[in-house]
Amino acid sequence: MAYLLDADVFIDAKNHHYRFKVCPAFWEWLCFANSKGKLISIKEVYKELIERGDMLSNWCKPRSGVFVDTGDGETYGSLQLLATWVNENYEQAAQNKFFRDADFVLVGFAHAHKHTIVTHEVEAHGYDVKIPNACKALGVPVINPFQMLADEGVKFVLAK
Repeated sequence: MAYLLDADVFIDAKNHHYRFKVCPAFWEWLCFANSKGKLISIKEVYKELIERGDMLSNWCKPRSGVFVDTGDGETYGSLQLLATWVNENYEQAAQNKFFRDADFVLVGFAHAHKHTIVTHEVEAHGYDVKIPNACKALGVPVINPFQMLADEGVKFVLAK
């Protein structure tokens, strides 16, 4: 089991609490946790982040190993289960949007490989398919980044 990070974890960290110049230890910890097999993301998220053409893209490029390939038999079966749930519970436009996004593959991969998804998204009832709703339907654990850091006992301490 590993933490499986959604794109919004990287994006919100870069834009808010863990900006590169404010909290470089966060970014170092991501690499450390990945090296210990505790944290990954997926190639589909990597593609979304690289397309941004910003500082985050530059951070991701030499760290492509953090982002794993999702093309395996287990994931395919989980994607079929997830697609059935989405088709039964959402309108066509929401289905199309979700199936185009990395979120679809993220949830399917997490289900197949028993990972915990880390995202800022919260469960919501409405038009769009939200990661926590899809996770709940498939029994996939989902937490926010702050909970992940707390669960791992991470502390960002000022150097003296």
